[in-house]
Amino acid sequence: MSDVTPQFIAVVPARFGSSRLPGKPLLEIAGEPMVAHVWRRACQSQANRVVVATDDTRIRDAMLPYGADVVMTRDDHPSGTDRLAEVSDHLGLSDDTLVVNVQGDEPLIPPALIDQVALRLADDPEAAIATLAEPIADVDTLFNPNVVKVVRSLQGRALYFSRAPIPWDREHFKAQPSLLETDAWLRHIGIYAYRASFLAAYRDLAPSSLEQLEQLEQLRALQHGYAIQVALASAINPAGVDTEEDLARVRLLLSAEREGGIS
Repeated sequence: MSDVTPQFIAVVPARFGSSRLPGKPLLEIAGEPMVAHVWRRACQSQANRVVVATDDTRIRDAMLPYGADVVMTRDDHPSGTDRLAEVSDHLGLSDDTLVVNVQGDEPLIPPALIDQVALRLADDPEAAIATLAEPIADVDTLFNPNVVKVVRSLQGRALYFSRAPIPWDREHFKAQPSLLETDAWLRHIGIYAYRASFLAAYRDLAPSSLEQLEQLEQLRALQHGYAIQVALASAINPAGVDTEEDLARVRLLLSAEREGGIS
């Protein structure tokens, strides 16, 4: 495996609408909108270009003073992948360009993970997508349907993603265990690297039965036969912002960083 970070573009999708936290990208954290924190983390990666992709002029206007590269997209995309496909078209990317989707609600994401997922995809020319995972250490997380689990092949490719506790331990899961005795279980981390050729093809893929059952977008690619590489994350990825409680937690953490002089 190469240790040289390949050339890639980082895209931060920032959709204004959110059922739980309306206007989430513009919510203030340590004196700045959340999307600005994500953008700055992406800029600290080895990406050759960082683009904020948004459907709302308020987000564009908030980011332009930072000098951000902003691409306006439609407001009717059903998924972040569809939004990235429009950005890829807008930028005229070649088929072999690597595009990393940095979720717009991850203001604490380590830049090293952005580089890692791009490198993972570059190292497997037959894969269309790469993503990351981390070991699950506790039973509550494993059995939580809001936590997505992934099972990998020996070559590191995804075999399946699920909200269920997979793999199922037939001998010890007859009743829910009190602790986990091995590191066999992996939690999926929602950062993706794509080849631009896959983004162009994605919009023509019919929604899959597994995707609709699990409500997991990545299963569309997997069920249609695309290979997904999964690397074990090289750094801890703090949880993103989905709820008011998450927002309060991140505000405290980033305010503490600012007071301590950490950028």
